[in-house]
Amino acid sequence: MNSLPFAGALRPAALAGALLLALTAAAEPGPGYEAPNDWPQYHRSYNAWRFSPLKEIDKSNVGQLKVAWIHQPGNITHGIQATPIVIDGVLYYVSAENNVWAVDAATGRTLWHYAAKLNPLSKQVFYAAASRGVTVGRGKVFLGTLDGRFVALDQKTGKELWSTQLTDMKTQYGALFSAPPQLAGDILFGGTTGGDQPISGKIYAVDADTGKPAWTFDILKDDPASWPGDSRAKGGGSAWMPGTYDPRTGTIYIGTSNAAPDYFNADRKGDNKHTASLLALDPKSGTLKWARQEIPHDSWDFDSAYEALMVRDKDGKERIVHLNKGGFVFVMDKDDGQLENVWQFAQHVNWVKGIDPKSGRLIDPVYPEEGKRKTFCPNLLGARSWNHGAYNPGTGLWYSHGMEVCNEVVAGRDDPANLTPISALSLGIDEIKLVPPPDDKPHGRLDARDPLTGKRKWSIRYDMPPLSSVLTTAGGLVFTGDMEGRIYGYDADTGKELWRFNAGSGLRGGPVSYAAGGRQYIVVPTGLGSHAPGFLAGAYPQIKDLPGGAALIAFTLQ
Repeated sequence: MNSLPFAGALRPAALAGALLLALTAAAEPGPGYEAPNDWPQYHRSYNAWRFSPLKEIDKSNVGQLKVAWIHQPGNITHGIQATPIVIDGVLYYVSAENNVWAVDAATGRTLWHYAAKLNPLSKQVFYAAASRGVTVGRGKVFLGTLDGRFVALDQKTGKELWSTQLTDMKTQYGALFSAPPQLAGDILFGGTTGGDQPISGKIYAVDADTGKPAWTFDILKDDPASWPGDSRAKGGGSAWMPGTYDPRTGTIYIGTSNAAPDYFNADRKGDNKHTASLLALDPKSGTLKWARQEIPHDSWDFDSAYEALMVRDKDGKERIVHLNKGGFVFVMDKDDGQLENVWQFAQHVNWVKGIDPKSGRLIDPVYPEEGKRKTFCPNLLGARSWNHGAYNPGTGLWYSHGMEVCNEVVAGRDDPANLTPISALSLGIDEIKLVPPPDDKPHGRLDARDPLTGKRKWSIRYDMPPLSSVLTTAGGLVFTGDMEGRIYGYDADTGKELWRFNAGSGLRGGPVSYAAGGRQYIVVPTGLGSHAPGFLAGAYPQIKDLPGGAALIAFTLQ
């Protein structure tokens, strides 16, 4: 059990309360419950639960939450998309342009600040400005940069320890690290942007202590049947979201993105492995243990880049639950990727009649065609954007946002003249427009479901799809927020709203919970950002009037 970080002497009553909080939090053993007072990694635990075992804040008192402190980084481009990391009373996060902050988790006071010196080419890339977090471990804070580097900072001072250039910005269309690289023992690994760029996706790994390159994994399979001609050289398939590392089996799980060009598929006949896949890698060698391709010959921009949630079935067998952008959830064996079930997550799906739950075969897929206007549901942002769901072992429910928005697409061959700039995308379209689902209004929702079967216990509908990740706690609560800046606390069992706060700008990052100074905190990154709101403005014109911002807001009981 981690000790609580006390700053100075505490009164006996406060000390007793802090110890009680720590003991209560640690009452349950096992994965997801370790280091209960911290949020030590991106999803908090390697099983990607986004669950805090703290329960000082519960259904009976969540309505008493008040602002404890606010940290403003001062740069608001694309808001705050990070999930903060909290270890031993210090909170670490990243704001726009790779500014890294260490903050006193009890007071919000800045302890140190690191401003990355970025290559000027980073101003020309498509996925500029934003980063989704940092990783902390081995006495270091690790950052993936907007100019294609892994960087290590001293955890206590923020001083740069090493920097390793991994991508060539000029030849890889500005491929960069928008997500934090993750630790697998002494290996630091991660993938770049690039699913929609005319590059061949890779996963990079370095020695976490020295920055020396360890291995590079080429995601696209070198197989003429899978990638005919020279299509593999610009086939996309990057792993642009954080992977997870299971220390029990020594396995990295990481999802890959769509094939490129996204909608024009005539020049890449074949299954296009390993795009739209979940990969299991050996962290020491970078070799492939197994792969599950969810969308063979992806022609709809349906990535498989999202979190690999691990939960146990009724027999105690651990399964991976994996949402694909195409609107289906794949349930598979953790150790070999064997398919156990496929269930439909999106309400509106028309690109395929279904997916066989045993074989994974696409049933009667409808492909884009050059020069023909077709409507596909879900849209290119997916049945959910990258904002993560959360699993509560107490309720056995998985809480995830969804969006019901479609797009009209006219597929077309990319004009080579348009693929010259570093910021070029290879979408394979002549036209694209977001549209409402058939006989429905575009909307978003928060679902509480059994992750293995998809059975829904409750659902909340929103006019605009929320882009915040979800947090759930042992106090029986679910926290999230919407694009207009409202932060919500819900009853995890019923979905009843128990608390609300108006932050002033929408949410895109990951809420977390931790204990510091004898109190439990809920910290919420705010500030609407990323490219998703821009795309969604086609269906929601009011988005263009929503205010930007960037503030980390901490709440606690007063």
